[in-house]
Amino acid sequence: MRLRKKWWARPELEKSPLVIIQPKDFKGKWNEVFGNNNEIYLELGCGRGEFTTRNAVENPDKNYIAIDLKDEVLVCTLRNVEKAEISNVRIIPLEIAFISEIFDESEISRIYINFCNPWPKDRHNKRRLTHPKFLIKYKQFIRANTEIWFKTDNFDLFEASMEYLASNNFEINYYTYDLHNSNFAENIPTEYENKFVKLGMKIMFVKATLK
Repeated sequence: MRLRKKWWARPELEKSPLVIIQPKDFKGKWNEVFGNNNEIYLELGCGRGEFTTRNAVENPDKNYIAIDLKDEVLVCTLRNVEKAEISNVRIIPLEIAFISEIFDESEISRIYINFCNPWPKDRHNKRRLTHPKFLIKYKQFIRANTEIWFKTDNFDLFEASMEYLASNNFEINYYTYDLHNSNFAENIPTEYENKFVKLGMKIMFVKATLK
């Protein structure tokens, strides 16, 4: 569903110290931004931020960065974080194609990709957030043994993503074609995920580690 433009969203984001409007200024300095040396976990395409917020609440010893392009959803992320009264989240408005420009080598310890656009047409495949084009970017700033956690409801995207990961020096540690009927106990559902499950749709999940 296309969001209506909310002109007040960007000013609200700009007022918050939790929102980083110029992230390139902090490349190589993200632990300084958080004021600690805790590991930093990254969610690409965070939507309204319920996933990152819950993760941050349950894991106060980790830092979280939530990235999305739309101010209209990021303002919801900001409000969720503020309501939870947590300080281990930062929010970045960014086109993910530029992700490698804001992080330095070994700054990120885990990446979450939840229900990204499947870009089903062959000519659009390179826009997938799991495509080798993006995996190459991630490798520029993730640590050795960093995990990518990927969830989708799209079978073709899931199959392709498993191939992308395996062929780009990621080891598949765990995967399932039916997450909610699996033995994986660490799942935190997203807003869309809950809707999909109520519709009887199966959620696919893979966890892969950079070798």
